[in-house]
Amino acid sequence: MGSMEDFDYPRLILQYNSGFLVSKVMFTACELGVFDLLLETGEALSSDTIAARLSTSTTGMERLLDACVGLKLLTVELTQEGAFYRNTEMSNIYLTKSSPKSQYHIIMYYSNSVYSCWHYLADAVREGRNQYERAFGISSNDPFGAMYRSEEEMLKFMAGQNSVWSICGRDVLAAFDLSPFTQIYDLGGGGGALAQECVSLYPNSRVTIYDLPKVVQVAKSHFIPREECRITFHSGDFFNDSIPEAELYILSKILHDWDDDKCRQLLAKVYNACKPGGGVLLVESLLNEDKSGPLETQLYSMNMLVQTEGKERTSAEYSKLLEAAGFGEIHIKRTGKLYDAVLGRK
Repeated sequence: MGSMEDFDYPRLILQYNSGFLVSKVMFTACELGVFDLLLETGEALSSDTIAARLSTSTTGMERLLDACVGLKLLTVELTQEGAFYRNTEMSNIYLTKSSPKSQYHIIMYYSNSVYSCWHYLADAVREGRNQYERAFGISSNDPFGAMYRSEEEMLKFMAGQNSVWSICGRDVLAAFDLSPFTQIYDLGGGGGALAQECVSLYPNSRVTIYDLPKVVQVAKSHFIPREECRITFHSGDFFNDSIPEAELYILSKILHDWDDDKCRQLLAKVYNACKPGGGVLLVESLLNEDKSGPLETQLYSMNMLVQTEGKERTSAEYSKLLEAAGFGEIHIKRTGKLYDAVLGRK
């Protein structure tokens, strides 16, 4: 077994220290439209041309482009006329606004909203509560009231969540065979990307998005095509209002927003509404049982601390919550991707 001196720990610490810088380079290139411009033109461009087209300084843009090359987000070709930059395939797929798998909206949400809360991470750790009051001057007692503090912020959040499901939705919906369930409620379904993936994967299903009235209004007007007759809406607050009967309830990234008491309260309501033989599908990022990882899930749990009242959990913890509500025959499926699936049957 090697000693500590065998590993370059100082360099590792410096790499961790630069993580903030790495993400801000990508965020800034997205915000300024670098990847969109290079996709639209379809040819390699010089830093001077990109700076002129995007109305930035030439020195600043050159450094940003070179940093993007270092991050494998761009490629560069050196010619006698100078350096010319192109998108990588990854950037074309995930960082341009027009791509079906674009992550632009979630990136912008992180850059403009999430990072503001993370600035107060030390305060969140000291106090054990979210940091909306410090970040935005808004009460921390209502996390979603803070997230939805304006229609603009609501649109950003919903578009960001939709972009996540554009690349993760099919994995979690295909983790179990959901074809026997035709009457489905997507609780907190937001912009409806997961519902659209569901009716695409299971054409005989009908999905009702249950969410707050203002969320439903935005989803109808901005995200769900009017001609999509397999998706309907139900306005309400599932903590305070009744939950209609259905065969399957989907709670995607819902329970991680709340403490155990609120999770038990919600799951008990779902169990009572659920048809016999029906079930509930939890879509969450699962921690290892000893909570040693995955790193992404550990970081998500820190994000829950600064933004919500909840946390990420292990499969055993979710199973315990489901059992307390009455659900049995609980199945766990790790997808190997960012989000996993837990199915409980009534």
